Amino acid sequence: MIDRGELLRKLALNMARFSGLGALAARFTAGSGAILMLHRVTRDPALPSGINRHLAITPEFLDAVLCEMKTLGFRFVSMDEVPDLLSAPASPERFLAITADDGYRDNVTCALPVLERHAAPMTIYVAPALIEGTIDLWWDVLEEIVYRSDRLYIDTARGLMAVDASTPADKIRANIAIHDYLTTELPEEEQRRVIRALASATGVDHARPSRETLMTWDEVRQASRHPLLTIGAHTLHHFNLKRLSEEQVRREMRDGVKYLEIELGQTPRHLAYPYGYESAVGAREARIAAELGFATAVTTRHGVLYPAHAGHLHALPRISLNGRYQQVGHIKTMVNGVTAPLANRGRAFVTV
Repeated sequence: MIDRGELLRKLALNMARFSGLGALAARFTAGSGAILMLHRVTRDPALPSGINRHLAITPEFLDAVLCEMKTLGFRFVSMDEVPDLLSAPASPERFLAITADDGYRDNVTCALPVLERHAAPMTIYVAPALIEGTIDLWWDVLEEIVYRSDRLYIDTARGLMAVDASTPADKIRANIAIHDYLTTELPEEEQRRVIRALASATGVDHARPSRETLMTWDEVRQASRHPLLTIGAHTLHHFNLKRLSEEQVRREMRDGVKYLEIELGQTPRHLAYPYGYESAVGAREARIAAELGFATAVTTRHGVLYPAHAGHLHALPRISLNGRYQQVGHIKTMVNGVTAPLANRGRAFVTV
């Protein structure tokens, strides 16, 4: 099944790259720097459906991207440096910060050796409930459930929902349908119950993705001691904050920090909003993050950084190193800011 959206995005990237329009526009759109967003860095193949393949890149691709960024004159910096750099007088040198969401083990085993070769810092955002296993990597569990099933039944408030998953194309549609139900109709706190019931019914170990791919607390502590790595906050339960009350949002951020303080003996200064897209984070969440004292907070909104972001440090956009776009030329186009207006309804300057 062809992902038409992905096809159009790749077409736009190639047009900007090969027509020369991207290089021309970059003189006006490049900005001061950018923040790269990773999830997994691994050579392990995904399930054949590939639903979550966007979350993983290879170490070789990461190395190639960082080599190209150095060639382009980017300076690798930590998130601690970003606020001051945005407030500093204009400089011809652009900066690049690297971040990784969720606390995957391969951030250390596969990504860190690459980062060490380039002396590139990285901030890893950790949600304690994911590390504890009280919340599952439900998107990975769902992919395996659908992969193993020909038909699924979910008891919803509107009645029994039957989902066909008998063919490869049906499996993609089934993933989308159940994902939409879990993230738009079902309360955040109920996702775990539904996913675990589906997993039990289909013989899937709901804890396996977390157990096999996420760091343990000992590994998080060891990572926090590495000079190139910083541990940031990712809230407590990795819920969609925009679907919670203001007090719940505040508690998710505050308790996530407290848990990390207890486990690591240090207070995280930086936050990544779970999911981070428009329907998961807005002005309310940015305000609360600022009130709680975070130095920065990042979204998954697509864009580069401009000096004006110094006034929006709790709504910073990022460039995703995406498993579906593992071509260095694509990233080169993205960090020049050319693709931000395409992704954000004509706006190059992106906050929330």
